[in-house]
Amino acid sequence: MTLPIYADARPVAIIEADREGPRIDYEETWRQDGDRFPISLSMPLRTSRHGPDVAVPWLMNLLPEGEPLRAMTYALGVGRDDILGLIAETGRDLAGALTIGSPRSNARPGYRKIDNPGDLERIIAELPSKPFLVGDEGVSMSLAGAQQKLPVGLDGDGIAIPINGASSTHILKPDNPRLAGSVQNEALCMVLARRCGLVVAPVSTGRAGDRSYLLVERYDRAGAGIDVRRLHQEDFCQALGRPPAAKYEHNGSGVRGPALADMFALVREHMTARDINRLLDAVIFNIAVGNVDSHAKNYSILLTAQHPELAPLYDLMSGLNWANITQSHAQDVGGQRRGRHIYGRHWRRMADACGLSKPGVIRRLDGLITRLLAELPAAVEEVGAMSAGGREMAAMFAASIGDRARLVQAHAQEEGDQAEPDASDPEGARLGGEVSPSVG
Repeated sequence: MTLPIYADARPVAIIEADREGPRIDYEETWRQDGDRFPISLSMPLRTSRHGPDVAVPWLMNLLPEGEPLRAMTYALGVGRDDILGLIAETGRDLAGALTIGSPRSNARPGYRKIDNPGDLERIIAELPSKPFLVGDEGVSMSLAGAQQKLPVGLDGDGIAIPINGASSTHILKPDNPRLAGSVQNEALCMVLARRCGLVVAPVSTGRAGDRSYLLVERYDRAGAGIDVRRLHQEDFCQALGRPPAAKYEHNGSGVRGPALADMFALVREHMTARDINRLLDAVIFNIAVGNVDSHAKNYSILLTAQHPELAPLYDLMSGLNWANITQSHAQDVGGQRRGRHIYGRHWRRMADACGLSKPGVIRRLDGLITRLLAELPAAVEEVGAMSAGGREMAAMFAASIGDRARLVQAHAQEEGDQAEPDASDPEGARLGGEVSPSVG
């Protein structure tokens, strides 16, 4: 199979598969284009051909995981190991600026408006068996992750489905029946991060009948309507050449997942000191709010013709209030994964491993958490005023976040018990919906 890759209408590369697996060859015209950017930091433009060792992980990371992937394969009649077959069916609207596959018809790109809340409620209900509306005429799109979600556009005040290669501008994330208040939880964490000065994707909430949802503005899109432009991005697994099964530092995939040291090294090699500080703030924030699912696919990089930079944060959620959710974070902090057991010695070890100033890390942590605690009440009110409501639920999550943040702040000034085990955790699920590969 051969699949072309485009940025807008400009040919970027060709995917070709042989018995060794898929490879990606840059078009020479793209390598000479004044607005060129690399497909991935793992596939620099100075090399025209990139083999399966980097092409396969990059492609796999464009597809969903877990139940959404299984449902997609059933709906399309394509095997889950047939990466190119899945990409060929879903590659017209992906994360980033690229589309994969030739246009299927001369139909004009556009948007199919969802006429009423009842229709949207039905679409949400069907997502578990029909992810990304696979099979609908003119619909071809995919997003990574194990959570149910739907790329959408806005048509006036309403929500619309992109068709015939039109670009989505928002991501709709329905409430999770297994995690009560998931919409308010994620909205709270996103709003709180923004109020603390972190760069995050804008969010709002809404209702469709008995269902609620989070609506996330895509940071890899600019403009509106027919003037929407795609901006290129990739997640840290793609940039580091790791498959999605290795997104956690500790996993059972047989491939070592990215550690914080790997992530900081990537930023230091390709980006600026500002991006290093932004990544450090994100790590501190995720520990402070109990976001145990801040794996390498939940950090991304914007790739432009000028230079790479850290993308806005997304998928921020606290796992402190739900039973059977692992309390092990996605990466070690100085050898410790449990947020309530991270002390000053762990932060200093992390600083050493990541090439950071040890006193500087502690000072930055103290300042960020002080601001977080001050902003919590206003963040609760902001979420409560959104369309899906749920102020009481947001306040419940905020109380747990406040307790954890104060503990993290206090422990950063202490050495802690040197006998404290660093890697034990009872088995639990990840927020993304799968049993943690790092426990047991």
